[in-house]
Amino acid sequence: MENNKIYEDLSPIVGRTQKTFILVEILFVFLVFYFWKTQILDYKKFLRQSEANRIREVVLQSPRGLILDREGVILADNEASFTVSIIRENCKDLDKSCKEIAQILDLEEDVVIERIKKYENWPLFRPIVVKDNLSFEEVALIEARKLELPELIIEAEPKRFYPFKNFAAHVLGYLQELSPEEIESGNYVGRRMGELVGKTGIEKVCENRLVGTDGEKIEIVDSLGRSKGEVTRHEPKKGQNIRLSLDFELQQKAEELLEGREGAVVVLDARNGGILALASYPDFDPNRFINRFTPGEWLDLVNSPEFPLENRAIRGLYSPGSIFKLTMALGALHLGVITDQTTYFCPGKIQIYGHPRSCWFEQGHGSMNLYNGIRHSCNIYFYQLGKEMGIDNIARIARKLGMGRKTGIDLLGEKAGLVPDPQWKKKARGESWYPGETISVAIGQGPILVTPLQIAVHTAIIANRGYKVTPYLLISDSNSPSKVDKREHLVQSRAIDIEESVFEKVIEGMWKVVNEQGTGRAARISGFDICGKTGSTQLISSAEEERLEELEEEVKTHSWFTGFAPRDNPEVVITVLVEYGGMGGATAAPVARLLFDLYRKKYD
Repeated sequence: MENNKIYEDLSPIVGRTQKTFILVEILFVFLVFYFWKTQILDYKKFLRQSEANRIREVVLQSPRGLILDREGVILADNEASFTVSIIRENCKDLDKSCKEIAQILDLEEDVVIERIKKYENWPLFRPIVVKDNLSFEEVALIEARKLELPELIIEAEPKRFYPFKNFAAHVLGYLQELSPEEIESGNYVGRRMGELVGKTGIEKVCENRLVGTDGEKIEIVDSLGRSKGEVTRHEPKKGQNIRLSLDFELQQKAEELLEGREGAVVVLDARNGGILALASYPDFDPNRFINRFTPGEWLDLVNSPEFPLENRAIRGLYSPGSIFKLTMALGALHLGVITDQTTYFCPGKIQIYGHPRSCWFEQGHGSMNLYNGIRHSCNIYFYQLGKEMGIDNIARIARKLGMGRKTGIDLLGEKAGLVPDPQWKKKARGESWYPGETISVAIGQGPILVTPLQIAVHTAIIANRGYKVTPYLLISDSNSPSKVDKREHLVQSRAIDIEESVFEKVIEGMWKVVNEQGTGRAARISGFDICGKTGSTQLISSAEEERLEELEEEVKTHSWFTGFAPRDNPEVVITVLVEYGGMGGATAAPVARLLFDLYRKKYD
């Protein structure tokens, strides 16, 4: 019998074994790569995490630079403040912690949760500010419960402080926390989410100079997060100081005169464009923004029907009313449409292009030349000028005199206004221009829109006999009183090629407005040659005005006054707008007189 040896087929086992070895080799490679990545590439990350168990990095916030007026009065300062932050890494139960924190700090639990959620992507060992501006009682209460709430830490930091509260709020601006979107935008390189940064006004314009450089403190902590001593410390560097052209007394007076009335006041140095006062009302207290808002508080503020955050001086758009008659007079003289002795008769009412037009003085002014037309602000005189000049010439002169364009002030958010013409109407509304619209524009009504600052700059051009200045607030980055105002000797440029003699004729009319029983006589100051012009902006149509008058209801208008002094070698321009203030001579002119008087006592 043949002895045949039978061998078992082991090839399936060998195949599986090889696959297993390959899998083990792959896993081994991945394991080696992971260890290499952990030990070589990410060692700093894990070193920080391990060191965080016994050391803590504390950012020492740098104080912001001060903001001062032209004479060194501190308008934006810093003061010591305490904040309480939560370290989630030390929390056993985050929900329970939020509830206890809310009770201790007298906060809504939802507010605490929302605040933590806002920074949920931060590393767990990073502190999140829960509440700032703590009172000493709150600090003591938290310290007394340190063993119960090891997740809470108290930090001292410099806090922005505005000693005069609402003073120059729209100029100074306010601070708010950096949002994640702003960090991602790349506009705040090196800044941390949650930091307070300038959002409006000078605080925003000069953010990079005001912010300074943060310091750092490294300290040893125990398992409860209690400090056991410092390892190293790098002191923060304070930001640069900023000095403004504002005059504290003039700004204070302007705000006092505006209080309770919506409007704006601009006081401008006619020689170089320095802003001595820039007031807007309603205003706000920028200190409110330092203590972190709840969403509800923020919405209440921005949705307020009074718009307190709106800087009416540079963003409020208004019809110039009779202030625009100065532009009309300059243009008509320059183009040769009239001379200073050309007269038009004002009967109180007139038909132009088949439509009735009225003068504000129902009885009529009679025969008017240029000087009396400006002095009495005769509508019918300027209706005739508008008819003779045409809208294209009116628009061209207005733009050269600073309307319909930004003034260039060193604040963000300025609006350009609008000077209408046929091209604008066709593009904006798809309609043709009607001759009757020119007549409305001739007295500063219709679609023409300006800001109070534009009117101030326009007035400065007239005061300087055709030379323009660029308004500014920033003088220097130092509060040194010996430092000369950089812009004191600015070279003025020619705004428009109009002869000086033409300006003199218009200025003569402006002088009569104030000093010879004109519409602006309430601005007169004996011995101080003030030249000015009043304006009242009609806010409704003529038909609606007549209907309200028949019902014996009040017809509200915006009240304007703009002027300069003295007549020769002018120094200061003052522009006042009071919303719903009525006639310019009754409301705005007296406000201007008080400001002229204060300026004269202080500077003249």
